[in-house]
Amino acid sequence: MLHALPTLEALRTLYPTGNLTWLVESAFAPVLENHPALNEVWQAPRLRPGRLFLGDNPALLSALIRRLWQNRFDLVIDLQGLLKSAVWVSLARSPRKLGYDRTREGSYRVLTERVPPFDPEAHAVLRYLNLAHYLGAPENPPRFRLGLGAETEVSHLLPEDRGRGLVVLHPGTRWPSKLWPAKSWAGLASWLSRGRGFRVALTGSPADRDLAAKILAQMREPALDLTGRTSLAELAAMLRRAAFVVTTDTGAMHLAAALGVRTVALFGPTAPWRTGPFGAGHEVVRLDLECSPCFKRRCPDPRCLAELGLETVQAACEKILSNGLKN
Repeated sequence: MLHALPTLEALRTLYPTGNLTWLVESAFAPVLENHPALNEVWQAPRLRPGRLFLGDNPALLSALIRRLWQNRFDLVIDLQGLLKSAVWVSLARSPRKLGYDRTREGSYRVLTERVPPFDPEAHAVLRYLNLAHYLGAPENPPRFRLGLGAETEVSHLLPEDRGRGLVVLHPGTRWPSKLWPAKSWAGLASWLSRGRGFRVALTGSPADRDLAAKILAQMREPALDLTGRTSLAELAAMLRRAAFVVTTDTGAMHLAAALGVRTVALFGPTAPWRTGPFGAGHEVVRLDLECSPCFKRRCPDPRCLAELGLETVQAACEKILSNGLKN
């Protein structure tokens, strides 16, 4: 979704008076609230494998299906290209349903207009933007705008500590293969606090609390544990306050990049040239192994991150700080 924000801006440029509606899973709808380029945000339940046509919110599902049948669109665009997005495209009333040909899970079959597949090694931001360019949008530099967290108050989450900058560490991820060892995170947090004088905050979802506890247990210096304690808007506000962010390949990384916050991104089984932090000023850290990227959620021997040294990540942080001082 965050990678698609520049596509939204391009479509608004192409259709300055058009009515633009974004259909998004309800958990992520707050990211799009009050976006200046959008007319409406429609919420969808999450469709889960094995119960695709039930979802996790039957009432919301029923209401959305009625809404899709009661409205007619001139154009529907499927950027995701998965079976669950194809469900909504198939239910939408429109003579023109656009997306890429040969997308996963046969999702392209519901389209009326198929664009030839884009370079699979190109960044997702550029892949999505290509559909807007196909429609005639000008090829302007990608633009990210987010109202999320801009006016959210988070002082209650941050104890008063004047004179010390904030670094946010986001160690969690849904893929076990993307995890950096807790001992390494603890070493990085201690170094940032003791050696570089920063306040350190850990963020994540409620599912990351055990990981945060393991990290904190191996630290001698105090750190702020906000794991499972922030809404999306509060997380965005925290990221805005940070000098920089260190994160795995996960949603918080893309959120930080979209907000223009400098990011050190740790990569292993995935490809940063496809889905890394977009824009200038970020640092990607990865080991150049023959097996990486493998795109596996689980790995019996996850060397790509298990062997990623603390010194290498520290060097990336130092580079971020050095570039910041030059600016």
